[in-house]
Amino acid sequence: MEYDDDTQVINFISGLLLGAILGVGVALLTAPQPGRRTRRRIQRAAVDLRENATDRWDDLADDVKGKVDDAIEHARKRFVT
Repeated sequence: MEYDDDTQVINFISGLLLGAILGVGVALLTAPQPGRRTRRRIQRAAVDLRENATDRWDDLADDVKGKVDDAIEHARKRFVT
């Protein structure tokens, strides 16, 4: 199976983010703090992560929509004229 450059970059970034999330989770769970404080920190981190992921997903959707619109416009110009 061959991957193009964009797929390789996306796979790398996904793996990097997953590793970072797991690392943060392990670090928080093994930190010498009371359980309540650790749970609060994890909850805040999860909320921040969700908001960040939502923003990135919206940006990606906008980029894909723009590329699809450009491709449609290019096809119209090529096949209609």
